[in-house]
Amino acid sequence: MNPTRKRRLLFVAALIVAAGLATTFVVMALQRNLTYLYTPSEVLAGETAERAVFRLGGMVKEGSFSREPDSLKVSFVVLDGDGELPVDFEGILPDLFRENQSVIATGSMAGDRFLATQVLAKHDEAYMPKEVADKMGIAHQKHGVDAAPSDGSY
Repeated sequence: MNPTRKRRLLFVAALIVAAGLATTFVVMALQRNLTYLYTPSEVLAGETAERAVFRLGGMVKEGSFSREPDSLKVSFVVLDGDGELPVDFEGILPDLFRENQSVIATGSMAGDRFLATQVLAKHDEAYMPKEVADKMGIAHQKHGVDAAPSDGSY
């Protein structure tokens, strides 16, 4: 084998290895940043991985909201018609947050409670993916509240 052909073969092999490594790193980064949406009944059924970060979607149960005095710590219960899950959050809640409204909280489980790091409330003009709107609509229907639109707007 002549030296130029050998050099070219090594270059192609190095290029293939580099492309494989780059692809592996991109896939790993995307998997770490994915957060799935679950309802309280799905979480209680054990469909989430332990210590996994995910989104919890449902309605804030009426009468469940409480705030610690002189603190930003709040707790409330999210329900979907089939299950209820207590949520703890420390921070400023969105202006549209209230009981009997849809909410999506991002966080993870700590025992039997969901520790939220971010809370989003229903907003009429914001886009919401169809899967989220459908799950919120089902939760609203089970509690006699007007159903959420299924066209992705929410």
